[in-house]
Amino acid sequence: MNMRFIMVTGMSGAGKSSVLKMLEDMGYFCVDNLPIQLIPKFSQLTVENTSTIDKVALGVDIRSGQNLEQLGDILLNFEENHIPYEILFLDASTDVLVKRYKETRRTHPLAREGRVDKGIEEERKRLDFLKKKANYIIDTSMLLIRELKAEIDKIFLEEGEYHNFIVTILSFGFKYGIPNDSDLVFDVRFLPNPYYIPELKPQTGNDAPVYNYVMQAPAAVEFLNKLEDMLTFLIPNYIIEGKNQLVVSIGCTGGKHRSVTLANAITKRLSKLSYGVKVEHRDIEKDALRKK
Repeated sequence: MNMRFIMVTGMSGAGKSSVLKMLEDMGYFCVDNLPIQLIPKFSQLTVENTSTIDKVALGVDIRSGQNLEQLGDILLNFEENHIPYEILFLDASTDVLVKRYKETRRTHPLAREGRVDKGIEEERKRLDFLKKKANYIIDTSMLLIRELKAEIDKIFLEEGEYHNFIVTILSFGFKYGIPNDSDLVFDVRFLPNPYYIPELKPQTGNDAPVYNYVMQAPAAVEFLNKLEDMLTFLIPNYIIEGKNQLVVSIGCTGGKHRSVTLANAITKRLSKLSYGVKVEHRDIEKDALRKK
């Protein structure tokens, strides 16, 4: 298994923390502001454990102080020992950085007793050697967070797949309340109800007779087709906006027959896409529990 070791660095206020969160959502093991002296040992441990950790992102910035100068020697050692690494350098104009610091009321690491712009210029000088070695440089001056994520996806999302975007299809019963974490809610109480068929009433949407009964209704198939089309359109756009998960709740009266059937059906269809898809049935057993 090949290790991907990314150093995320650049100007303070240019978006390093946001990028580390994005990489974490992609499955990277992320560490921020690790002391420079520990980087060689850290890299050794990760290289030796590629069976469990194959993607690492390490945040490095000016907070390392004078020790930052040691990083040049460490990188040279990596190259001599054929340890692969990549550097992502985040930059922004001085005017934009000053504005961001004023908006957040944070103190620049190199301007604790002076002007922010002077600290920024000093930081540029100290980080220049890293910028020159960078594999990727992103200027975030004019980027919205979703645009920054799109740039990160282009660089680090392998083969264009989004396995770390999780879609949860959740069946539920309206009489037990709508799930609080729902992003999208659909009501399938318009479909024929197996509850009123004596031999189907004790079964659930996980059982073939109930599934077939619900899906034989033309409205069920049409709803499923439209829902698939909608989610196929929405998910890539949610990803662009920076979401990493989506909860799609499908409800019927008790959460046992119709909602379970449609949740299973749409999960089967979405599983062919490049996303993580799982199904949960919140209320499937509640009627049985209440009758005991």
